[in-house]
Amino acid sequence: MVTTVLFDLDGTLTDPYEGITNAAMYALKRIGREREGKDGLESFIGPPLLDSFREVCGLGEEEARRAFVYYREYYAEKGKFENRVYEGIPEMLERLCERGLRLAVATSKPEIFSKQIIERFGLARYIPFVCGATLDNSRVQKADVIRYALETLGIGDAAEAVMVGDRKHDVLGARANNLSCIGVLYGYGSEQELRDAGAKVFAAAPSDLPALI
Repeated sequence: MVTTVLFDLDGTLTDPYEGITNAAMYALKRIGREREGKDGLESFIGPPLLDSFREVCGLGEEEARRAFVYYREYYAEKGKFENRVYEGIPEMLERLCERGLRLAVATSKPEIFSKQIIERFGLARYIPFVCGATLDNSRVQKADVIRYALETLGIGDAAEAVMVGDRKHDVLGARANNLSCIGVLYGYGSEQELRDAGAKVFAAAPSDLPALI
């Protein structure tokens, strides 16, 4: 029986497009790789940052690490709050809380920023637990974050929890921890991406989630 719901943050609870793409543009400019526009930078939403700089922007390891530092510089000051809560999220969270479910965030975004975002946008009243990446990158892959969340919440039986997310990393991270995952279709991953990763249940809108959990 499910007692706990783990939510991805970016693309699942909030739309971080403006802040993440602005931070990426800033970082690329600082390392001399300025771009004309933001085409393709939405791919930064979800995966670990270093992976995105390497895979989306074609940067080598040293350049990617430099860009990573500048990204964090912008994001820590401005980007984290260039964000918005998806319509219907507070109502959905309230319905889950009324059922007595325990809600938590499990995100590859640094935990310190994630807590600030949850507080800033009024979601902390529903979600008391926020589990994220470390600033030193020792915990950044989604499987590791989910494992950390399960340990933090004292969940020993995977059947007690379900993951909710919009990208393949959420599905694969859940599978690595023997959790089921509900794929949301209003975020940044396609249904095909989620299906290919192993998702079998989908929510077209936040209002669909209570009936699926």
